[in-house]
Amino acid sequence: MKLKPLADRVIVKQSEAEEKTASGIVLPDSAKEKPTKGKVVSVGPGKLDDKGKRHEIGLRSGDVVYYGKYSGTEVEINSEKFVILRESDILGVLE
Repeated sequence: MKLKPLADRVIVKQSEAEEKTASGIVLPDSAKEKPTKGKVVSVGPGKLDDKGKRHEIGLRSGDVVYYGKYSGTEVEINSEKFVILRESDILGVLE
């Protein structure tokens, strides 16, 4: 992938939408929920403060994260779906 995040942005590979409900009902495409979980692919260098000092991002490539349903910008590269998010849009990291 040749996409590089800038400042405090993070590129996340979206998880696949759920195909079935917990009770086994198969969902059509129109009823599937938008994914809110994904794996960090790339992390930007961090945001600059007023004095020009860079603040490091607390995420690493490979982290599994949760983000808001309508957060970030969705992009598709080589038929793979990614979301570009700001660090502040990330709700949590799965450990």
